[in-house]
Amino acid sequence: MAHHHHLLPSLLLLSLFASAAATGDEAHLSAVIGDTGLAFAKDVLIGEAVRSLTPLRLPGAEKAFRLPFLGGIRAAVSNITLFHLDVGDDSVVRLGDSALVVVASGITANISMAWSYSYYSWYFPVEISDSGTASILVQGMEVGTTMEIKNYNGSLALNATQCGCSVKDLVISLDGGASWFYQGFINAFEDHIRAAVEKVIPENIIESTSKLDSLLQGLPRSVSLDNVTSLNMTFVNDPQYGNSSIEFDINGLFASAVAKTSNLQKHPQLSLSCGGASNMLLLSLDEDVFNSALEAYFKAGSMHWVVDKVPDQSLLNTAGWKFIIPRLYWNYPNDDMVLNISMASSPVMRITSDKIGATINADMIIDVLHGTETVPVACISVVVSASGVVEASSNKVYGTVDLDNFSLSLKWSKIGNFHMSLIQGVIRVFLNTVCMPYLNSHLGNGYILPVVHGFTLKDVHVVTDTEQLTLCSDITFANASRLAALPVL
Repeated sequence: MAHHHHLLPSLLLLSLFASAAATGDEAHLSAVIGDTGLAFAKDVLIGEAVRSLTPLRLPGAEKAFRLPFLGGIRAAVSNITLFHLDVGDDSVVRLGDSALVVVASGITANISMAWSYSYYSWYFPVEISDSGTASILVQGMEVGTTMEIKNYNGSLALNATQCGCSVKDLVISLDGGASWFYQGFINAFEDHIRAAVEKVIPENIIESTSKLDSLLQGLPRSVSLDNVTSLNMTFVNDPQYGNSSIEFDINGLFASAVAKTSNLQKHPQLSLSCGGASNMLLLSLDEDVFNSALEAYFKAGSMHWVVDKVPDQSLLNTAGWKFIIPRLYWNYPNDDMVLNISMASSPVMRITSDKIGATINADMIIDVLHGTETVPVACISVVVSASGVVEASSNKVYGTVDLDNFSLSLKWSKIGNFHMSLIQGVIRVFLNTVCMPYLNSHLGNGYILPVVHGFTLKDVHVVTDTEQLTLCSDITFANASRLAALPVL
């Protein structure tokens, strides 16, 4: 069995799973929320707002009335609780130059409360009192919130700059006691209840927005994937507001956990497209994201592969090379061999509209197992050009890779000089029957795209363009999850 580092095939797709990375202030990853995505986010936020607002306690009130020559009346309402909100479908989200506005109209609400009534006379020492409960139907309520999203030291800061609420109608129905008799007195509290609703609901929305802001700013800016690479989840610049979408730019480069990755240059602004399809979420990665991941693992010395088993095992015995490199067989007759492969430089990926290409520069050392010794006898430089495609199914991303071309050169030898043309056929067989199947066996299993708990990606597909790969997806959300309690990843 070959001994190998399992991260090697993963590098072709590993970058797809990051939200950001590395040093510098340039953006290499862009996430665009389209109009359907904004509508989805609006529905999720409204649903969570309804859950956070119910039940909602409103302040009570008391009124006193003096009756000339007769005495006075005291009426009070207490335990006022808004316990149900129905937003319906009449809600919209609008984008401004630097903020988004969410307006929900036609909201109905149900409120319960307790009422009490007492009458006292200056002439009689006996007080007459009554009490009961009431139900209130709120109709035609409208709530509007203006939310500003800014970049604050590499994190997203959310601020509700404006929030208002208006109530059109209140219908108060009393229960208990001689409630029909006191309806007129209780109606005197209508303005108080209306004002309380219009005041408390915006206050609670602003408070909830503040909690969501704390959640956003508490997201880690750097996450270690392993002991080799880390992700610096830093946002770059403020969000960009379009006519029907918001774009978030992220640094997007992988960084070494032990050494900084060199700053790669940001390509010119790339247009984000899903091939004409309308999706909630577009996640765009330029090729520097992939190359930074490859560079981080290369610098950490992780790109190393020792091959001791191949489909045609005679290739790993000097007898199989008797007529190709005779001196190898003469010096070490019938000895087994292993191929010690390591990267001479960081692989380089190139993305086009048709495919993803990679150039791999590796050193292959031929080790002969001579008795109890492992003897390195030659080192061959192998430069491989390969290309592949990335596809998606459900919430998984798959890849395939094929050999395009390769070149060989002898770096050093203890068994004399030999022409590379003599071994080119053997190396081609090795690349096609060992290396490519090994990569494709891992890429073909698929990689699950990680998302925040409670959210699910739907109908994911991949679009490639010059220097850019874009994941296009819709999103579903489990309403049972509480937004404020969502873990990061």
